[in-house]
Amino acid sequence: MKSIRPLIALVIIAVLGLWEVNTANAALSAAQCKEERRLGLNACKPVVYGRPPSPQCCQRIRVTHIECVCPVITPKLAALIDLNRAIRVVEGCGRRVPRHFKCGSITTP
Repeated sequence: MKSIRPLIALVIIAVLGLWEVNTANAALSAAQCKEERRLGLNACKPVVYGRPPSPQCCQRIRVTHIECVCPVITPKLAALIDLNRAIRVVEGCGRRVPRHFKCGSITTP
């Protein structure tokens, strides 16, 4: 179970990326996306253990680019978490989750 915890944390962070897509003027580099994922994972780890998101986690949820998070999520990884809880966390942090949006699928924008 210990080896799966970092994976679950990544999935939680990625599903937290189910929020409204805000397009940027320029595409982010792979290094910038990797850094966004690292920051989000570190800020939101307690969410994995059932704790509410911290102000720092909510800030990461609000500023992280969806195009950095969704590509690392497979349907198999997304199946490991409670999507309804993830959506509640995202919306509780002030981000809207579009209906029928699927992070980690071919329907991801």
